[in-house]
Amino acid sequence: MKIAFFSAKTYDREFFDRYISPHEIIYFEVPLNEQTLHLARGCNAICLFVNDRLNATVLKELAVLGIKLVALRCAGFNNVDLAAAKANGITIVRVPAYSPHGVAEHAMALILTLNRKTHKAYNRVREGNFSLERLTGFDLYGKTVAVIGTGRIGQAFCEIMTGFGCKVLAFDLIANKRMEEKGVEYLPLTELLQQADIISLHCPLNEQTRHIINADTIAMMKEGVMLINTSRGALINTFDAINALKTGRIGYLGLDVYEQEETLFFNDLSENIIQDDIIMRLLSFPNVLITSHQGFFTEEALVQIAQTTLDNISDFEAGRQLKNAVL
Repeated sequence: MKIAFFSAKTYDREFFDRYISPHEIIYFEVPLNEQTLHLARGCNAICLFVNDRLNATVLKELAVLGIKLVALRCAGFNNVDLAAAKANGITIVRVPAYSPHGVAEHAMALILTLNRKTHKAYNRVREGNFSLERLTGFDLYGKTVAVIGTGRIGQAFCEIMTGFGCKVLAFDLIANKRMEEKGVEYLPLTELLQQADIISLHCPLNEQTRHIINADTIAMMKEGVMLINTSRGALINTFDAINALKTGRIGYLGLDVYEQEETLFFNDLSENIIQDDIIMRLLSFPNVLITSHQGFFTEEALVQIAQTTLDNISDFEAGRQLKNAVL
């Protein structure tokens, strides 16, 4: 099958080229949108990542070009207009899980870095400054950690935090019995927010979870709470988070995702004037740590993404049951 591959990076080429046979991939560095969809002409399928946009206009034009399959090389599909895809007879497949431990471990890395300020200590020592002033952290042992969403990543994160000796609370639509057996306590969201010293988001983005962290829910949190998001940027109302940082209600903020990340993340903008005033405001806080959607970025995850994506395409081409179909 001939595949138009959008938002391609060097690491995508490296891992997909390992397992490409018998397919043909045409790599495009540009994201998919109304201006670039014509690049898919002559292809049978397209392969997309988290910041490619599949709105109704794009899907209609892709159908005209003969595209029958969209292979998402990610778990989330909130960037896809599913109703429009169905109306245009386009099948959507995804990679439902890839190295959940990698994302959970990255959330842990954000916590440890924010807490113990290792990034600041590293820069100090390189400049010959061996002072410990303003590097005070706190013991994680005995702290209460709230986990919102206990899918595979959330479960892996719960296990990490219990290993650190934390009290782990969780919120999800359905309690996971295996997690409960490991000592995780499921609570209503309001109770969980009131008790947590650290809150980590691991839920999908949908109509119910969009801006689940907002002025009202932030007001329920402890003063100086640590908030971590490695899931989807729009789970947090960024304006409300900035206000809470200014008042001290949020004492630490670790983000691997950002609501407007599609214009920033995965690109080298070091020689550009960044026009996003919101992220620049976030970066001005000494207690905010932002990484660029890096949580998934491990050897194991990249292998899983490539293999599963190409298996999905092979199954579609062969008419086999699509175990990873979204639509």
